[in-house]
Amino acid sequence: MTGSRMVLTVDRVATGGEGVARDSDGRVVFVHGGLPGERVEVEITEQRKDFARAVVRTVEVASPQRVDPPCPEVAHGCGGCDWQHVAPASQRDLRVEIVRDALRRLGRIADPEVRAGPELPVERTRTTLRFAVSDGRLGMRRRRSHDVLTVVDCLVGHPQLTALLTDGLFDDAEEVTVRIGARTGERIAVVAPHARGVQLPADVRVVGLDELRAGRRLWYHEEVGGCRLRVSAESFFQAGPEAAEALVEVVARHAGAGLGGDDQRPEGRAFDEGLTVVDAYAGIGLFAAVFAARGARCRFVLVESGASAVADARINLAGIEPAPKIIRTQVERWHAQPADLVIADPPRTGLGKDAAQRLAATGAARIVLVSCEPAALGRDALILDGLGYRFAGATTLDLFPHTSHIEVVSTFDRAPT
Repeated sequence: MTGSRMVLTVDRVATGGEGVARDSDGRVVFVHGGLPGERVEVEITEQRKDFARAVVRTVEVASPQRVDPPCPEVAHGCGGCDWQHVAPASQRDLRVEIVRDALRRLGRIADPEVRAGPELPVERTRTTLRFAVSDGRLGMRRRRSHDVLTVVDCLVGHPQLTALLTDGLFDDAEEVTVRIGARTGERIAVVAPHARGVQLPADVRVVGLDELRAGRRLWYHEEVGGCRLRVSAESFFQAGPEAAEALVEVVARHAGAGLGGDDQRPEGRAFDEGLTVVDAYAGIGLFAAVFAARGARCRFVLVESGASAVADARINLAGIEPAPKIIRTQVERWHAQPADLVIADPPRTGLGKDAAQRLAATGAARIVLVSCEPAALGRDALILDGLGYRFAGATTLDLFPHTSHIEVVSTFDRAPT
């Protein structure tokens, strides 16, 4: 019954970051705030036929992974970071275990090789933050609620973004996305549904969502791996420049020498002159821009459906030789061409069958897949296996510290025929 309490022992952590326990009837209970090995008193918040959800009310036996949340807004009810109760080193370990579990259960891989990637800063690095608005002030949603909690700080946000929590007035706005180029200092704000009445420091360029829909363009710049990149207001960019550089380095390793290899240079064999590299879901051209700046001489073919991202990519890749080919279309509708390597960074839902078939049709010897949801990776691994591509290892990345979000880079090699 919703609202009832019980004492449970948490066995593991599932995709999505919740603990997994079983009640006295053997039913699965997903426990928000529970860690493996803990004995906790929980309150049931949702009842379903096959499972329930609960939230920890009292920790009777704590895991050594547990810490006091470092951000005071958690105690006030902020739902922005769901893993603040987990020590940063343990967050890395849990991400590896969650990915392994997804590959075993959904990808049907008996013993997947998964390792943790480079350590990254855990505070003050996020360069895009989305806030709700209440009475003209910025705030965060409470966990599993539309209620807005007005906050005065955000532990993971870049300081020049969190300053806007107290430096801005937002009149009757409903939602505000603020972005900064950490290495250029350029700040922008996208206000929904419109920007009328918004007051921000003079250096912050402001645009209403209604203006973007009407065709106005606004962008900022970021520097990654020695490249100055344009990022439009509606284009995706990684959590920050450090996160982007870490992702590029791990993709380069998987693309070049393979997981665990000695040659980790982006200009290694996968990027040699005369080879063709397909960058699917290419966004603003991050991979091609940085790899080319580091000496890659392959021919890049970028496939991207977003209009603003394609416009950014054309700017960011201008002057590269040989000139990249940029195709605006959905990967599922792309007419595949022969390639030596595929790099794919799909949305949270993963590749799916249609996109995987298009990428496999290139005949590439290797597909490097960037996944932002472990279950999607597991499903894609099974699909790619059916298309003749065998899983050859993965690396997790902590691009969104203090949250259960997991970024993972995987290698899939074409099986000999």
